[in-house]
Amino acid sequence: MAAFTLQIVTPDRLIYEGEAERLIVRGMTGDLCVLAHHIDYATALVPGEASVTTAEGERHAACSGGMLSVNDNHVRLMATTFEWEDEIDLARAQRAQEAAEEQLKQMSADDQNYALVEAKLKRALARIRTKG
Repeated sequence: MAAFTLQIVTPDRLIYEGEAERLIVRGMTGDLCVLAHHIDYATALVPGEASVTTAEGERHAACSGGMLSVNDNHVRLMATTFEWEDEIDLARAQRAQEAAEEQLKQMSADDQNYALVEAKLKRALARIRTKG
């Protein structure tokens, strides 16, 4: 299968840099798949599962959102957080889900922190789906 250059970064670290055959991430309008020679493209990402396929195999991760750019067979994923499946602490993610759900029950939708707590819930759910 043909490959493209992939770089995955977060504010904290370089997650991956090398050749990839396929990248699947969650965009604003749903899941999207990038293959070699994809048309130049840029989009915002939302929390969800991600997968990277290389010659060595497929790896799954939880991505909490960010930006994706495709330019001349070079793909750059700039994520707020990006955690490989083996880095996810399932019990911690479940506790985060419960805490966020409890907070949301106590809030009204017009509360200034509602969107922040909702984002925490979505990040926890992405981790749980990736790990589970």
